[in-house]
Amino acid sequence: MKKNVSMYLLLAFLAAGCKKDAKPAETVALPGIDSIFKNYYEGNLKLNPLNATFAGDNRYNDQLPIDISREHINKAKTFYQSYLDTLKMYNADALQGEEKLSRAILEWDLNQQLQLLSLNNELIPINQFWGLPLTMGQLGSGQSAQPFKTVKDYENWLSRLEKFTVWCDTAQANMKRGVAKGYVLQKPLIEKVIPQLEGLSKLPAEENLFFMPVKNMPAELSTDEKAKITEAYTKLITEKLVPTITYLNEYVKTDYLAAGRETDGIEGLPNGKEAYAKLIKFFTTTDMTAEQIHQLGLKEVDRISAEMEKVKQQVGFKGNLKAFFNHVRNKKELMPFKDPQQVIDNFNAIHEKMKPNLAKLFDLIPKTQFEVRRTEAFREASASAEYSQGSLDGTRPGIFYVPIPNVREYNYYSDEDLFLHEAIPGHHYQVSLQQENTNLPEFRKTNWYSAYGEGWALYTESLGKELGLYDDPYQYFGMLGAEMHRAIRLVVDTGLHAKGWTREQAIQYSLDNEAESEASVIAEIERYMVIPAQALSYKIGQLKILELRAKAEKEMGDKFSIKEFHNKVLESGSLPLALLEEKINGWIASAK
Repeated sequence: MKKNVSMYLLLAFLAAGCKKDAKPAETVALPGIDSIFKNYYEGNLKLNPLNATFAGDNRYNDQLPIDISREHINKAKTFYQSYLDTLKMYNADALQGEEKLSRAILEWDLNQQLQLLSLNNELIPINQFWGLPLTMGQLGSGQSAQPFKTVKDYENWLSRLEKFTVWCDTAQANMKRGVAKGYVLQKPLIEKVIPQLEGLSKLPAEENLFFMPVKNMPAELSTDEKAKITEAYTKLITEKLVPTITYLNEYVKTDYLAAGRETDGIEGLPNGKEAYAKLIKFFTTTDMTAEQIHQLGLKEVDRISAEMEKVKQQVGFKGNLKAFFNHVRNKKELMPFKDPQQVIDNFNAIHEKMKPNLAKLFDLIPKTQFEVRRTEAFREASASAEYSQGSLDGTRPGIFYVPIPNVREYNYYSDEDLFLHEAIPGHHYQVSLQQENTNLPEFRKTNWYSAYGEGWALYTESLGKELGLYDDPYQYFGMLGAEMHRAIRLVVDTGLHAKGWTREQAIQYSLDNEAESEASVIAEIERYMVIPAQALSYKIGQLKILELRAKAEKEMGDKFSIKEFHNKVLESGSLPLALLEEKINGWIASAK
């Protein structure tokens, strides 16, 4: 049996220290730190095999650990702690360049993962915005990262579905424990989960989402193979999967709904205040307090409101800003589409429009292909637009998912801005370039810091005019609206989770300060309710990148190159903001 290298080193280190005549611990021969990075990456894929699937690594496509079980949580704690202990044996000052940066990144990751595992998240395993049921639905549609090309692929997914039924049973047991301990989802959000679970438990099997890969089997499979696959999927869906999900949903819409939490913020949970502080650090990669972030949000809302007033005057609107929001929300000319494909076509047209100007700002261009797709129907009603990364080898494209629940009410005033953020040069450039970078150890090709990733995407929204967009004042207002949306998040997220705000207060504050529809605002506020602090990362990251660009432009003068600045921000992949700042400061100093 192959031993965990880091645990072996740790034990050897401790053993040497315990021997009477042993040499000092620092003389213990250590392998190169690159081997630690490699072993950590491989071990982490085994611990989290869905991450491997999304990265295009198919070795674990049949695996689905019960990650909300006490056994798995303890295993994860041991894994992260062992690597943290091993890293301490490597002197950071003795490392150089990317090795030193990799050590700092991994140390941050390990500490933060251990903090997350202390929050009892497994007691609220299901919500309306993200979680394993939604991920399994996305994978099971046959249109995502799980491959369905060979008989083995179909067998792999069957194995995962079998394990998913165990996960669902564990989720229900955990939710019952959570009710007893005061860890319960908010009642309005439980109501949103019920139709999602119903959408995954349809019968007959042929109408179930998880039957989709059977309907789209490759022509290369033989008639006999297709028949066996059809029989196996029908049997599992009918006899095991649907009954399990239905059983879970029966509990959710009865006992769990009755026990639903009336408080809206995380402070309504045991140790909620401490948990929120940990989540702020995790998502923003800073030491900012909730109060500091709240005040920053109020300041940004005021600044952006002043810019919005200018656009309102430009288009000749006579009412106040709140009336202008309603004007934009309801302007029929901004809702011209009759077919969902027209929405997709419009995003592709935006891409074509900006292509000639991309080379002026970027000389790092990803090889991974890119597509715009409509969000799957089962999750469309409560989904936001999002980017799903391509595979590490580039064979699966990056995908920009767009929810279009009602095409005739789809308002496209912010679509140029949205494309910059979710697609190009936002998440698609940033994620694909990171995955394609052969200079990074494997674990850094797939790591993610929300403050960096979402901060970069929000920063790219400000590049619209330089890329030939925003010539329509309503599209420019869309950019301001998106920035306002992220500024509002600083206010309402901290309001909900640290200042006692209610769901209704947060909804009203958003409606008073932005042009999003009421339905969209409600979905957003309910998102913040279940993922405290994640929404803070966008503005915090954007402001840091803007600050670093301004500093570089000022201190480097004629030596400043916008292409090179973007290279420096992107070339090392996702970083905690403090490490990004250190990197850019080093670049500025070397140029001077």
